[in-house]
Amino acid sequence: MAENIIVPLDVPEESRSKYKDNYLKITKGSGRLMLFAGDQKAEHLNDDFFGSGIDPQDSDPEHLFRIAAAGNIGVFAAQLGLIARYGMDYSNVPYLVKLNSKTNLVKTAQAEPCSPQWIDIAQVVDLKKSSGLEILGVGYTIYLGSEHEGSMLREAAQLVFRAHQEGLVTVLWIYPRGKAVKDEKDPHLIAGAAGIAATLGSDFVKVNYPEKAGQDSALIFREAVLGAGRTSVVCAGGESTDARLFLQRLHDQIHISGAAGNATGRNIHQRPLAEAVRLCNAIYAITVENAGVDDAYRIYLGD
Repeated sequence: MAENIIVPLDVPEESRSKYKDNYLKITKGSGRLMLFAGDQKAEHLNDDFFGSGIDPQDSDPEHLFRIAAAGNIGVFAAQLGLIARYGMDYSNVPYLVKLNSKTNLVKTAQAEPCSPQWIDIAQVVDLKKSSGLEILGVGYTIYLGSEHEGSMLREAAQLVFRAHQEGLVTVLWIYPRGKAVKDEKDPHLIAGAAGIAATLGSDFVKVNYPEKAGQDSALIFREAVLGAGRTSVVCAGGESTDARLFLQRLHDQIHISGAAGNATGRNIHQRPLAEAVRLCNAIYAITVENAGVDDAYRIYLGD
């Protein structure tokens, strides 16, 4: 697998080996990414962690780390501060540091979405060196179509370049959002977002699954995969849903659409620990081990 990794030209010679190692670790040598997302602690405040239909264990941030430590994942994405508070007890977890976040309090009707960076690559590198944690990459969100998209594109471009200089893998969350955007789930628009990730040189891009009346989402999602080129596309997990339906949708995204994995948060962490770990393992089996839906569902059931 290592010889098949395309190393971007912004990765300097002295960081190429490190980049390849990080890429192999983050994809488990499969070329596909199983990203367990914990960045909603900022993005959605406590909406995703406490309330009806959410297991009480999820109210404690450590629940995220317990899942990441016990389940099969490619990487666990969270803010640097959260990793710094819990990482000493979960040093076996592979991490991706989310460099920017915003809350959901300010709605689009009130103001255009903007998510400036919290920290820079130097801080990530410092934490990696001082803690010894396995920090494999960084992530950043762009709201395409916002009046502030220029600022976010500028930050993202710089962060991708600087991360590659350090041999880190990059994942861009790109969501069309703002008053200029009429339909956030439009397949043509999502394909455009995936293409933006390619122009920024990111290794992976996380986008929403498209929806269009009368159309098969798995088929229309192909446009985004094609538009991203050598940037691998992963799909957001979305709100919690039936486990088997989720696994079938993931399988379709990979084997019909051509996606390179998934980025899942709520569908995993809103469940009690044992169930969350089983679902994690089922998702990993489809994403990394190429398992079928029936086999993955048996993993989820604990058979």
